[in-house]
Amino acid sequence: MFPAQHHKALRRTLQRSYLEVIPAKGIKEKLAVLPQGAWVAITCSPSKPVETTLELAEQLDSRGLRIVPHIAARMVRDRSHLKDILARLDEMQIHSVFVPGGDKDQPVGDYASSLELLRDMAELGHRIPDVGVAAYPEGHPSIDDATLTEALLAKQHLATYFVTQMCFDAGLIMGWLSDMRARGLILQAWLGLPGVVERNRLLATSLRIGVGDSARFITKQPRLAAKLMAQKVYRPDDLLMDLSSRLDDPILHIDGFHLYSFNQVEQTETWRTQTLESLEIPEDE
Repeated sequence: MFPAQHHKALRRTLQRSYLEVIPAKGIKEKLAVLPQGAWVAITCSPSKPVETTLELAEQLDSRGLRIVPHIAARMVRDRSHLKDILARLDEMQIHSVFVPGGDKDQPVGDYASSLELLRDMAELGHRIPDVGVAAYPEGHPSIDDATLTEALLAKQHLATYFVTQMCFDAGLIMGWLSDMRARGLILQAWLGLPGVVERNRLLATSLRIGVGDSARFITKQPRLAAKLMAQKVYRPDDLLMDLSSRLDDPILHIDGFHLYSFNQVEQTETWRTQTLESLEIPEDE
């Protein structure tokens, strides 16, 4: 299905993929299908305290999974709260943490942005090797592009990688990444891809998180819209195909994929492993 010349890059990025899950009922059981050492990111919901994310991380800590908790800045009350959070993360020997601003309209405390939280994290000190931040190739529903660019570049000395928002337009993703590299962005790049998910859940979530307004979503993605209307389950094969030719671009420096699973863990992991099995192993491996 994928051109043979892109198999090596596809294998590399798919092997380095990790799943994002939501702390909800039944998620611990769903994660049982993942192999030892798999990376799992746990979101921080605006409707639940950050402790919900930490508690799930602690419950999964002994399973042999590599956990990436999300610590949304707007869900942290103050420096004392942040200090307690960092202590819990250090206790679990967390290797990577993701720090978005968060979707809560009003902060619960002192932090309105991830940059503010990252600065306090650095001042307080921690033992987390990798710190990730959010990036928005398609823009943000409430923040202008210039502000987003300025903030992302300002976070470089406080983070080690970024994760892009879920986006269905490969050209837009690569164009944005090329522009940001030219502007001096050197953080590791993890591209956000939707996993295997029911059509209605994908559409509802895409519109809710600002992946294009409803009109733009339909008019700019006619192939995707037609495909979604024709089947009940979305698979990211076409998007992966469109991305495949640029995955090994040394200027873009793409490290892997962040798979938005919508808690459809088994379906997304099965797709990932089956896709890997379908790729020929290059002779030089």
